[in-house]
Amino acid sequence: MLKKEVLRKKEDFNHIYKKGKSIPERYIVMFYRRNNLSYNRTAFLASKKVGNSVQRNRAKRLMKESFRLTECNIKNGYDIIFIARNTINGKGFKDVSRSLDNALRRGKL
Repeated sequence: MLKKEVLRKKEDFNHIYKKGKSIPERYIVMFYRRNNLSYNRTAFLASKKVGNSVQRNRAKRLMKESFRLTECNIKNGYDIIFIARNTINGKGFKDVSRSLDNALRRGKL
């Protein structure tokens, strides 16, 4: 993931939360919005409700790897935020990957 492909500014996050669409899944919640760029920008979040730092980092790693493997099949020009739910704890890669794929499919990305 290149540096330009990562969401960092608070105003971008607020814009996506307010004007974007959300898709809940069993282990993640996906927010997305069109960005009028030729590439996607993404963010992977896990709140303290997910658990301690080890569990939060594992959740983010699982989401990032799932996204990396499906990135070539996604339409360009979107800002996407993936948020881990506390149900992600103790789940394997296949479960998270399936949840992420379902969210992307339901969002028609």
